[in-house]
Amino acid sequence: MRPLSLAHLTFLNLPPPTLIHLAAEAGFNSVGLRLIAVTPTTPGYALMQDAALMRETLAALRDTGVAVNDIEFLRLTPDFDAAAFDRFLETGARLGAKYVITAPYDTDLARLTDNLAAFAARAANFELKPVLEFFPWTNVPDFRSALAIVTKAGNPDIGVLLDSLHFDRSASTLADVMQADPSRLPFVHLCDAMVQPSYTEAALLHTARAARLIPGQGQIALRDLLAVLPADVPAALEIPMQSDLPNAALARQMLEATRDYFGWGAAV
Repeated sequence: MRPLSLAHLTFLNLPPPTLIHLAAEAGFNSVGLRLIAVTPTTPGYALMQDAALMRETLAALRDTGVAVNDIEFLRLTPDFDAAAFDRFLETGARLGAKYVITAPYDTDLARLTDNLAAFAARAANFELKPVLEFFPWTNVPDFRSALAIVTKAGNPDIGVLLDSLHFDRSASTLADVMQADPSRLPFVHLCDAMVQPSYTEAALLHTARAARLIPGQGQIALRDLLAVLPADVPAALEIPMQSDLPNAALARQMLEATRDYFGWGAAV
């Protein structure tokens, strides 16, 4: 039974305590929490600055038994300063998170690699491990590029975050994944989508942020992708989409449809 997490982007309008209770009711093992906003128009929940919300979040974790798989979202920009994120990391440690999602937003790949290595060293003080996510619209557009940076950073604790949507829309191949050290793939983001011959950047961004599909409802070869990953690698469902269903019903549908599509039984 592959562990299933609920990524915050799926229900980004929900504050962490509400998301945690939603995940528990639907049957997820864990959640990802977005503590830093990615865009000016989307929320991030700065638990490191909001003591009351942090208490509520810790209470929700304690009451439900849901774990925190990861916290996000750090942009590795040209002016990135690893030392500026100790409170963020301390908060992640208090939440019991395992991983920190980072993203490549620096055209100087040598500097980006150095910044990732510096951040990984600080994250280790809080028993957190960074993963680098690749995006087709950046200069780290595919799995192979991300793995090269992670390897060059020289720290075995740094992983690559493979998102099935970005994998499908990039030049990534199953052979690339099969040749990688499995330890570099601590968890994956999972969703489906319709497949086209090519995409504009606007289309890539729109689908990524608001129009993904539940596994089995699109055309991505998800079974082939999951087949080359170790069976115990957790999958986080990251499926922001438009739906008329209430959140609770939609979360259950996502979980149950994913289990049905891959032939995974219910958790015991």
